Amino acid sequence: MSANPAVKLVSNTLDLKSLEQKPTRDGYGLGLVQAADENPNVVALCADLTESTRTEAFAKKYPERFVEMGVAEQNMASVAAGMSLMGKIPYIASYAMFSPGRNWEQIRTTICYNQANVKICGAHAGVSVGPDGATHQAIEDIAITRPIANMQVFAPCDMWEAKKVTYAISKVNGPCYVRYAREKTPVFTTEETPFEIGKAHAFWLEPEGTKPDVAIIACGPLVHNAILAAAELEKEGIGVRVINNVSIKPMDEQTIIQAAKDAGCVVTVEEHQVSGGMGSAVAEVLAKNYPAPMEFIGVQNRFGESGAPNELIERFGMGVAHIKEAAKKVILRK
Repeated sequence: MSANPAVKLVSNTLDLKSLEQKPTRDGYGLGLVQAADENPNVVALCADLTESTRTEAFAKKYPERFVEMGVAEQNMASVAAGMSLMGKIPYIASYAMFSPGRNWEQIRTTICYNQANVKICGAHAGVSVGPDGATHQAIEDIAITRPIANMQVFAPCDMWEAKKVTYAISKVNGPCYVRYAREKTPVFTTEETPFEIGKAHAFWLEPEGTKPDVAIIACGPLVHNAILAAAELEKEGIGVRVINNVSIKPMDEQTIIQAAKDAGCVVTVEEHQVSGGMGSAVAEVLAKNYPAPMEFIGVQNRFGESGAPNELIERFGMGVAHIKEAAKKVILRK
């Protein structure tokens, strides 16, 4: 059919040449300042990456509420936990490889075990980090945060959604992890596009009066690739429903199950290892409620590489053509 009018995407969603491009980490900076403007208990800590993580705007506006921790992510997590016990709402920012990567045990034991009200914000997630290469490309961060009790996990699709997520978690009393991308990606949602913790929305709908042939469930900036794939598949007579699954934990099980029932098969799309990621979470939901054939788009049990961001998306099998191929493959398994 087309983009779902209820979610108010930009009118030129399918036109890559004219779409505005901004990194989702920009949304972190905007949402953090918005949360701080509203709540004086919001504080920010950073591990020597203030500009890169986009914590800089907060640090300039609220220098008395900002702590530069230096290259000490484990200490940063523990200090933030202590601050939260005194009534503050700490946001801690670094590259996702180092937070929640390097400081995972502190996040698990000091933050989550104590249900400390700390927000972990991991920038430079996915292979689209580009030339920094495998050591700086976090592709396991969802898998290591999702199993921790008390933790909530989010992967926003563009700059505006990243802003909304960053602001919304300031209202959550407990630990949250949000992953952000380094590279500029299409800004295809708007300030009016709905976001709600625990809710997934259909961004693209099957032709009116029909059932979808396949449901594509995506998260992060690759949601846009999923929409482009859906538009091309529709021209080939294949009806597609694309779901933006930003809230990985808690997940909107009702919407996921209904999509599987309507389509009879599912493709998941994420810039993350297919093992343990968003797709695995979807599989867990469907295995318990409505088993259906699935295909998984993501990193397939390998490390990242250095290269241009868009070239790496293609090299790792996450481009539009790869999504289309997976959709056709899974339809044959129904």
